[in-house]
Amino acid sequence: QVQLVESGGGLVQAGDSLRLSCAVSGRTFNTYVMGWFRQAPGKEREFVAAIRWSGDTTDYIDSVTGRFTISRDNAKNTMYLQMSSLKPEDTAVYYCAADRKFYRSALGHIASEYDDWGQGTQVTVSS
Repeated sequence: QVQLVESGGGLVQAGDSLRLSCAVSGRTFNTYVMGWFRQAPGKEREFVAAIRWSGDTTDYIDSVTGRFTISRDNAKNTMYLQMSSLKPEDTAVYYCAADRKFYRSALGHIASEYDDWGQGTQVTVSS
C-alpha cells in the first residue's frame, strides 16, 4: 500500500486555471499507472485522466480533452493535473489513484482498477 496526498484545489472563476498535485510515497512510483478521478455532489465518481508509468501515454475523458493535461515527475514521485478553461461543471472533489500492477500497459477508466487513493481535494468553479 502507498499513500497519496493531493494538493492544489481551490475556488476559482470560470475560465481560470489550477494545477493539482499528487505526491506518492514509496520507491516504485515509476512502475504505476496513475489516474485522476472526480466526484461531484450527488454523482458517481468519474474518470478524468490517466497516465502510463513511463509518462508517454495519456488518456482523458472527452469533456476535459484539450483543457486538462496530466503529467508526472517520476524523480519526485509526483503526478499533476493542469486544468485550464475551467467550467462550473468541473466543480468536484478530485482524487488521485494508483494502479500498482507493475508496468501495466492499459490505462484504467474504472475506479476498481486502482489500488490506492488520496483523500481528495476540492475544486470549485464559480460562473
